[in-house]
Amino acid sequence: MKPKTIANNLKKNSCATALMVFILLLQGIVMVSCENDIEVIKSLSQDTLMPSQSMINAEIIYTDSARLQLRIQAPEIHRYSTHSENYTEFPEGVFAEFFDREGDLESQLESRYAIYFADKELWEAKDSVVIINRAGEILNTEQLFWDERNRTIYSHSYVRVTRPNEVIMGEGFEADETFTHWRIKKIQGTIYIEDE
Repeated sequence: MKPKTIANNLKKNSCATALMVFILLLQGIVMVSCENDIEVIKSLSQDTLMPSQSMINAEIIYTDSARLQLRIQAPEIHRYSTHSENYTEFPEGVFAEFFDREGDLESQLESRYAIYFADKELWEAKDSVVIINRAGEILNTEQLFWDERNRTIYSHSYVRVTRPNEVIMGEGFEADETFTHWRIKKIQGTIYIEDE
């Protein structure tokens, strides 16, 4: 073989080898970057649950036989449906008014956060929860549950009930859903207020 032909063959082989190495490196980079992207996408999709329905500045009205029972107002409402449960979240708080059979206001509730578990028919209100009944009694707590099935409200947290002539404090609370008949489980103190 002539020296020129050997040099040309070596050049061709080294170019082909360099090209092959470059292609393999490029494939490796693409595979690694694709794998990372897939992992990132998987982690994002697992951590983020999107609501099936959202409402802003909403008002929900519950009636029975054309009689107003409950009116709920909330700045933001998100409904979620998952494999295990359906729930509605009120991340910016809720204001609810409960009405008697004649349509008169019985009580009202306000909190900075609430969530409703539809399958359990259970509400949970959290963060600065306040209930006022028609007698003017005021309940303050940080967490309160409303069991729609049993028509009761309850709390396991510290509660304070303010009445016209006294303030009662304790831990744990039970009442009917209108906050008409109630009791504090572990009373920790009562302060009597004198009329002026």
